[in-house]
Amino acid sequence: MLSDSTARDRNIARARLKFLENAELPAAVVPEGILNSWQRSKYLGIGTDEVVVPYQPDYDRESRLVRAATPVLDRLEQALTGSDAGVIVTDRNGWVRDRRVGEKRLSAHLDRVHLAPGFNYAEQFVGTNGIGVALEERRPNVVLGTEHFNERLQSVSCAAAPIRNSVTGRVEGAMNLTCWNGPARPLMAALVQEAVEDIERVMYEFSSAHQRALLEAFQQVTHYGDRPVLCLGQDLVLANTAASARLTGDDHRLLHEAAAEFGHAPRTRREVRLTGGQHAMMRCRQVDSPAGAAGYLLELAFTDHPADRPDPRTRPGTGPRTRTEAGAAVGPWPLPGLVGTDPAWNAVSRTVSRCARARTPLLLHGEPGTGKATLVRAAHALTGAASAPVVVDAAAPGSADPGHDLPAALRAAPAGPGRVLVLRNVDAVPPEDEAAVAGALEAATARGTWLVGTLQGALGVPEALRNRFLEVAEVPALRHRLADLPALVDCLLRRIGPGVECAPEAVAPLRRHDWPGNVRELSLVLSRAAAARRTYRIEPGDLPPSLHSAGSRSLSVWEASERDTLVQALLEADGNKLLAAQRLGISRTTIYRKMRAYGITLPARG
Repeated sequence: MLSDSTARDRNIARARLKFLENAELPAAVVPEGILNSWQRSKYLGIGTDEVVVPYQPDYDRESRLVRAATPVLDRLEQALTGSDAGVIVTDRNGWVRDRRVGEKRLSAHLDRVHLAPGFNYAEQFVGTNGIGVALEERRPNVVLGTEHFNERLQSVSCAAAPIRNSVTGRVEGAMNLTCWNGPARPLMAALVQEAVEDIERVMYEFSSAHQRALLEAFQQVTHYGDRPVLCLGQDLVLANTAASARLTGDDHRLLHEAAAEFGHAPRTRREVRLTGGQHAMMRCRQVDSPAGAAGYLLELAFTDHPADRPDPRTRPGTGPRTRTEAGAAVGPWPLPGLVGTDPAWNAVSRTVSRCARARTPLLLHGEPGTGKATLVRAAHALTGAASAPVVVDAAAPGSADPGHDLPAALRAAPAGPGRVLVLRNVDAVPPEDEAAVAGALEAATARGTWLVGTLQGALGVPEALRNRFLEVAEVPALRHRLADLPALVDCLLRRIGPGVECAPEAVAPLRRHDWPGNVRELSLVLSRAAAARRTYRIEPGDLPPSLHSAGSRSLSVWEASERDTLVQALLEADGNKLLAAQRLGISRTTIYRKMRAYGITLPARG
């Protein structure tokens, strides 16, 4: 009489043959996870009788994953001596990085099927196997004997689980336990999970040691001066005020790449061109910890000072001076509660601040949501004034009613030194009110009131009103200052609430969006994402589906709904297109076609 496990293996083997012949499978014979993997393997055209996998002999044998796994594998190797089992560690892409086997016969078999360091055992190359399924589905699994897609692997059983970075939550690799088919198979999953937890604990200890070493090095250097200093580790970025005011997240990545070329070369200096076009002279040294290389300490000196350059576009003349000042004072110019190092943003910040101090009437234009009112409030606060700006909207609802008197509203506004009067939508002043409005604005200015007019475009202001303003400046659209996006996100999240963060992976879809609503739209998106988040930080899946699409045309209601459904399915499947297609009941080809049609781009799976 057959044992239960032997009978099960034969049932699975018969079901697999039926599956390969496109026959209908009996219900509940094959576990759902195995069947899903079979379907992916068949779609990818994986062979069933030969193991053909890529080989990459050169890899980092001192990576954090390998270093963390080594003591765990050393312990397991002693315990497995003489047994018919082996343990394998791969990186997040399925490349085998280490292997320990208890007996020579199993070791020879694993060599024959290329389950050895340097080879890749991702599902896309081997088909259904413990390592491939664990990395594809991001969860522990067991693949028993005949459940393997390739017949060459069916004499062994495998249990595997992903190894995660407990600091970032990112999958770093997988641990796999392989043994000959036999009665010990039910214990495999528990043994693998215990080993994974040990590796994750060592990786966390490495992270802590790295962070302590980076913090100590950072404090030693910044204690003796205020030059720009940056510390870059895998999970930590430290920057003093002099560095953070000039650098963006993109600059951090660029400098990290440059530092990796230096290693232990503390006397070497190198000039690096940053993302905003400015240059910095960098001196770098590697920071080591008891757990290995922790990161890099960078001392910077910015070699150009654009704030000191004259603006070639500024010409003396009469009447209003239209200036974006993008080529003038482009150095950082912080205002209370505002962030940004973009040259055009800094230029307009300087202009608004100067006009606030000198009480110079200013006409401020820019797209809706760019922050015109916010700039005025911040510059006004910088002068020490306690009063809030008074805002009168020329395009307010009801302004066309007989009872609405725009000139009277302007004359009734509090006036005098320390006061600000903001006339929104200057270009919407009715023609019949132009003379009266101009008179009211002139009277306010004469009493010492700082006068600010705002509108979307620089054109369309009647001459009688334009003459009331001595300066004109433009607030740049968010899509033109994307280098400021990480700092803006942090600033807006602090306003939303304490402890809210944005995962680095979520910044990429934010960068790809056009932001027609500018900073106001960004704030709304972050507020909704923070309310819907499932962890302490905003992940890509918390962002609205529209941010994962870069289509250039307007979508109908039906198309937008289809796009959102597709994005949601892909996010829930962690980017696995075949799994998303199965859940939606469409083909993988259709998934790719729809993604191209809607410009859908998802963050890389990690």
